[in-house]
Amino acid sequence: MARVRRKRAARPVTALSISASDSGGGAGAQADLLVFAAHGVHGVTVLTGGTAQNSRGITSSEPFSAQFIAAQCDAVFPDFRPRAVKIGALLDARRIAAVAGALRRHRAVNIVLDPVLSASAGGELLAPSAIAALQRDLLPLCAVVTPNLPEAAALAGIEVRTEADAAEAARRISRTGAGAVLLKGGHARGRRVRDRLFEKGRLLAIEHPRVSTRATHGTGCMLSSAIAANLARGHELDAAVARAIEYVHAGLNRGYFPGKGRGIPDRFPRD
Repeated sequence: MARVRRKRAARPVTALSISASDSGGGAGAQADLLVFAAHGVHGVTVLTGGTAQNSRGITSSEPFSAQFIAAQCDAVFPDFRPRAVKIGALLDARRIAAVAGALRRHRAVNIVLDPVLSASAGGELLAPSAIAALQRDLLPLCAVVTPNLPEAAALAGIEVRTEADAAEAARRISRTGAGAVLLKGGHARGRRVRDRLFEKGRLLAIEHPRVSTRATHGTGCMLSSAIAANLARGHELDAAVARAIEYVHAGLNRGYFPGKGRGIPDRFPRD
């Protein structure tokens, strides 16, 4: 009997999350993997550390060594060849250097940086002394960086209170070499949220109604990983950002409360 040859399945699109573990599942690597899955993308991870965390807050955290972070990168990149990388909590300058070195070594593409300074559940996730290393070593490698208003102020070195301040902060951050800056407006007040995308000297405002909900833990992770997933699937940056914002908005409208504290957006709002 002739042997039947089975056609080999096509290699799936893969995206990489470089971030810390959230044991409560609301943010970090756990959230990124859910977002990747929701976009039909295979997710792989490089963990920078772990948190003992639930819906009420962080009780403890522990970093992984820079050497182990680099080893994870060297295991993941050659095999899976991720088409996009989402970066979250990096903790300090040594770990930033390890990640930046690996991204250069493996010629990573479509890098999305969520410059997490602190967790919404409480706790510092980037030492203030490491901001200069982030600006010097990592931002020049990024396709887009996605700070909220406090993070933009820290990266730009100015207070961000007005529309003009926001535009200047985006310009200053872009001068570090980042391809684009998405300045998130969720921390501002008002019934509408204004996000600002600064790319190639052009500032584009994206407005949408504010969703009134307490299910807000992990929204920054959700947005940046959705952008990475869309870039991995071949969308241009403008479209990737717009689609990601719509996705987060839909998820907030269907937020839920798995624990006794803060809720999280639905990662599969289209199901």
